[in-house]
Amino acid sequence: MKSILDSRPELARRVAEVAEVAGYLWQKGWAERNGGNITINITPQVDEEIRRLPPISDRMALGRTMEHLQGSYFFCKGTNRRMRDLARWPMEHGSVIRITDDCAHYEIIADKPVKPTSELASHLSVHNFLIGEGSPYKAVMHTHPIELVAMSHNPAFLEKDRLTYLLWSMIPETRAFCPRGLGIVPYRMPSSFELADATIAELAEYDVVMWEKHGVLAVGTDIMEAFDMVDTLSKSAQIYMTARAMGFEPEGTTLAQMEELRAAFHLPK
Repeated sequence: MKSILDSRPELARRVAEVAEVAGYLWQKGWAERNGGNITINITPQVDEEIRRLPPISDRMALGRTMEHLQGSYFFCKGTNRRMRDLARWPMEHGSVIRITDDCAHYEIIADKPVKPTSELASHLSVHNFLIGEGSPYKAVMHTHPIELVAMSHNPAFLEKDRLTYLLWSMIPETRAFCPRGLGIVPYRMPSSFELADATIAELAEYDVVMWEKHGVLAVGTDIMEAFDMVDTLSKSAQIYMTARAMGFEPEGTTLAQMEELRAAFHLPK
């Protein structure tokens, strides 16, 4: 059966990156059963032939009008699909969707009529925000990093930037590779527009957002960048928890040392 990826190396590469990251999420234990979601904006890789493809599904409502998504295309993990299966067979466990001209519906155009992630409202709302802001970010990833989710069960860590400074202080790479830190969204119902809107408010300041007692959402220019930021934050959380398990509170780098690092690497304040 012909795939939309055939003879489209750049589009195939983007989907292959999603499959690779899906495998990492499963291997790390961050994607139990069908947990976690990925969507990428593939509009730049869409040609006229793809634009003429007929839908292979009914037109489905987004739940709200997203004016910046008109004519956009996305590759999405399927709902109730496992990351480990997305890693092996991305076009059987994900789908390409097109946003309709009214900006309020989508339709599946390839390869199979796999209904997109249940978090589609949150993901597309984020993409709508990113496009509206003129952002170069094309990838949105939601996953369940064990140590970070565990830390979100401590109310003290939910204070603004408390976790950001703690995680930055564990290892210099975290300050360098996740320079905008970690935003916090208090618990909201999964898949809701309330969760989407609270996340968007945090994305004005952060690239990674913690959903309390649930997981994290990260955005990036591509899916690898989004994954790398979460991976780096997770390493810092592991260092902190390992130190605590050894019976001491880790000292961490000082604010002065972090500021020295910021200046040396021209990182944002």
